[in-house]
Amino acid sequence: MRTFQQSEMLKRLPTQFFEGLVKKVKEKQQQGHDIINLGQGNPDLPTPPSIIKALQQAAEDPFTHQYSPFQGYELLKEAVSTFYKREYGVEVDAKKEVAILFGSKAGLAEISPCLLNPGDIALLPDPGYPDYMSGIALANAESVFMPLLEKNNFLPDYTGIPEDIKDQAKLMFLNYPNNPTTATASQEFFDETVDVAKKHNLCIVHDFAYGALGFDGKKPQSFLQSEGAKDVGVEMYTLSKTYNMAGWRVAFAVGNQSVIQSINLLQDHMFMSLFGGIQYAAIEALTGDQQSVRELVQTYQERRDRFIKKLQEVGIEVEAPNGTFFVWIRVPAGYTSEEYANLLLEQAHVVAAPGVGFGNYGEGYIRLGLLADAERLEEAAIRIGKL
Repeated sequence: MRTFQQSEMLKRLPTQFFEGLVKKVKEKQQQGHDIINLGQGNPDLPTPPSIIKALQQAAEDPFTHQYSPFQGYELLKEAVSTFYKREYGVEVDAKKEVAILFGSKAGLAEISPCLLNPGDIALLPDPGYPDYMSGIALANAESVFMPLLEKNNFLPDYTGIPEDIKDQAKLMFLNYPNNPTTATASQEFFDETVDVAKKHNLCIVHDFAYGALGFDGKKPQSFLQSEGAKDVGVEMYTLSKTYNMAGWRVAFAVGNQSVIQSINLLQDHMFMSLFGGIQYAAIEALTGDQQSVRELVQTYQERRDRFIKKLQEVGIEVEAPNGTFFVWIRVPAGYTSEEYANLLLEQAHVVAAPGVGFGNYGEGYIRLGLLADAERLEEAAIRIGKL
């Protein structure tokens, strides 16, 4: 059989670090081991019934069987506007400031080809979500990494970035509540970010995937709540975490009109819009009763509290996260993050994500997900403690 060579664009794509971890987990499961998988960011709870019912009803309507408008239903964009006004007090123009996305992963990969030319610079958090780099590779642009250090509460230190780099950069990716460090950001930090963006003509992309998941009564801050934020960037919000709709692949970008226009233009050439039934379900999620969200946050907080308590009881030094559904833990002395993750898998049968998979500054940490019931999380902590 003839082999056709991949394009140079595909060859530039970064290696999926966690692909090997997934294979190891499957091997252990096939061997009959009781594996507690806390290594992935896949919500384990079902989508709320009202959202499922909205999909079912919409799927029976022949109207949704036709092609959707290229840029999504206006009703969904209006629901996004209603959501942002209700949750964050932010006014959003549904017609000009919203782009419907096939999940935020797609949007985060699309925005670099929308705004970057070959050789342009994008600023990325390290550690950070690996797929930020995928879009940059597609654009044949360059990544410059901003260290997220514990001493800085895992926030980038803008004064530590050389002025010439900030002047050359066109994009900056941020993510709070943060994956993988679980850090949260204040309005003061986002205000500073707006000032930096204006001074250096940067477009900010705030990945707000965990926007609903703040603990101890503290609501995570939206980037768009800072004055002037829409002048310098966009925020991407997914329904995957807030409404347990990971497999539904629905999200949106909100903010700067020119950026929204660019995203819509690219998507016009790549896709028809989401299936209408999914869009009606998303409308129900955003505008319906939010009790399921409150219960979800409470569930994760209870899991967090029990898991952290048990980890501390078995001698693991760890702080309770302020947001996301992850826990970020230092590895014991003498191990790399990958070595320690392998040890947990081999001897404790607990799956953890090694921090180095999120960047060089993730070395020395592992990430564990609060994505099993509290009893299984406590069992995982006991297994880890026995090591």
